[in-house]
Amino acid sequence: MTPADDAQQLLDLFGVHSAGKLVSYSPINGAPIGRVTVGDPDHACGRAAEAFVKWRSVPAPRRGELVRLLGEQLRQAKPVLAKMITLEAGKILQESLGEVQEMIDICDFAVGLSRQLYGLTIASERPNHRMMEQWHPLGPVLVISAFNFPVAVWAWNSALALVCGDPVVWKPSEKTPLCAELVMQLVRGALRGFGDAPEGLIQLVQGERDVGAALVDDPRIALVSATGSTAMGRAVGPRVAQRFGRSLLELGGNNAAIVCPSADLELAARAILFSAAGTAGQRCTTLRRLIVHESVAEPLLARVRQLFASVKIGDPRAPDTLIGPLIDQAAFDAMIEVLGDKLERADAVPGGFYVRPAVVELKDQEGSVLRETFAPILYALRYRELEEAIALNNAVPHGLSSSIFTNDVREAERFMSASGSDCGIANVNIGPSGAEIGGAFGGEKDTGGGRESGSDAWRAYMRRQTNTVNYGSELPLAQGIRFDIAP
Repeated sequence: MTPADDAQQLLDLFGVHSAGKLVSYSPINGAPIGRVTVGDPDHACGRAAEAFVKWRSVPAPRRGELVRLLGEQLRQAKPVLAKMITLEAGKILQESLGEVQEMIDICDFAVGLSRQLYGLTIASERPNHRMMEQWHPLGPVLVISAFNFPVAVWAWNSALALVCGDPVVWKPSEKTPLCAELVMQLVRGALRGFGDAPEGLIQLVQGERDVGAALVDDPRIALVSATGSTAMGRAVGPRVAQRFGRSLLELGGNNAAIVCPSADLELAARAILFSAAGTAGQRCTTLRRLIVHESVAEPLLARVRQLFASVKIGDPRAPDTLIGPLIDQAAFDAMIEVLGDKLERADAVPGGFYVRPAVVELKDQEGSVLRETFAPILYALRYRELEEAIALNNAVPHGLSSSIFTNDVREAERFMSASGSDCGIANVNIGPSGAEIGGAFGGEKDTGGGRESGSDAWRAYMRRQTNTVNYGSELPLAQGIRFDIAP
């Protein structure tokens, strides 16, 4: 069955009518698989602003009930939604199933969070005074998601935003619009079960860059959470700041793994395979730089090359495929620009861009190594001292994810210390790719500095308010100031 036939079956199953000007192409064979209608940014922002007035007054645990219902919808639809992710983003089915599971997991997390939006009680310097902090809903949240995680990133943001009291407007990647349409059908099911949610609480606005720009510039949007390239972030951040809005930027990554002499090399090799080649190298957390100690470099690199050469590349719908296609011609051209005639194409589905992951050994970290190429290219460098390896890890503009493979606790702790990795994520004996929703996700430097998903990332979706209550009959001033009226 062709991707177009598969996609039509899924659209029919979800009751989605394929029509409109924006065309979706499957990276499996490069052919069209559906169409969607371009949205109206102004109308969506107006509806979101109206919904906020009502939603912010709904008790947080009640808001959590909507997210619980969405999680149930996702559980029931997991296999079919995963299939659409595979058709439209080119991920193997196992990765697509994992992406939907991430959505379910963040819904579970957010439901619990809806009863834990805690503030603080603060000791006052003044007698008979009490100080406290509390958190209030912020306002409409715009979620801009990328093609490589076409639905999970929306869920990371939306589940938290909804329990925090914020309406959500979603601008998905123009490369994966059908995935978004299917998710919105599940959202409508959750809203029907909830019963009394305001109109415009959760909206989808399809379109290309001009639609995204209009949404970013709208003053009714309180927070812009944008996932994409660093170049995109450099454009979005200043535009939002100019109107004093908030932005949460999850941008590129140029992630490294250090392999020490004491490392379990087979464990490291398996982790390197997934981190460097999973999703055809099209993750922001993809392993792009391997910094390996000179004493173990030869056996480790030989094993990695063996794995790269033997891994099955092809139609991501096939159960034995581990690497699917690049998303499009532009991604393929970017890989050619780096590898030239050393790029090895894989014989798979005609019309798609299938490539074999490559290992490139280098003596110095310069040129293309310092940039993020969204493709399965692994640069290998050697080191002698751990300080040198950490310096190489940190010597790139991005600061998203990193890892170290070692059985020496001193090396592991050094890597995770303040003078170790400068990334938002630092792992030990696992690769840099693949994160759980319990921890805050994000990075530093050119990665944008935002945090999504778990931990206390919910605070980005709320506004903090400090309160002081005088329950006495006197009026002492802070800092001991006297401001008395003469008798």
